[in-house]
Amino acid sequence: MDSTELSIKFNVGDIVVYPTQGVGVIQCLEIRKDREYFRIRLTESDMDVLLPSDNASNLGLRHLASKDEVNKALQSLSKEIKVSSTDWKTRLLENQQLLKEGTLESIAQIVNSLYRRSKVKQLPALERKLYDSALSMLVDESSSVLGIGREDTRKEIFLKLEY
Repeated sequence: MDSTELSIKFNVGDIVVYPTQGVGVIQCLEIRKDREYFRIRLTESDMDVLLPSDNASNLGLRHLASKDEVNKALQSLSKEIKVSSTDWKTRLLENQQLLKEGTLESIAQIVNSLYRRSKVKQLPALERKLYDSALSMLVDESSSVLGIGREDTRKEIFLKLEY
């Protein structure tokens, strides 16, 4: 895909999700060293990132999920899921791969599995950091899509997890 196609797909002002970073707004297109970049202002961290526009899709940049996708992801939090491994390093790698997928469903799966694991045994520091990051991204995107505050979204997530 060339940058012209991506420029049509993503426009200045679009609210987007950049996996591992969260929700942001495309502020502008910038040309640096003969390459076009999207400048994205991340809402949660209030920082900017530059993504090459011709590689944005390959890097996982996507539009916000639909309300149906958000509701489906939030509903999935009420379902117990089987933890694939008792070895935290294996779980960490599996969850990092899910995070790189960048879908709201995969992020909800990380939150669900690590939340339930934390109820059994304290998470190692790296898993805790991954959990916190996934939870923040889930809250960020869900609240953006549903048009409700982050704190209310967070409460809703924990209600689903405790169900």
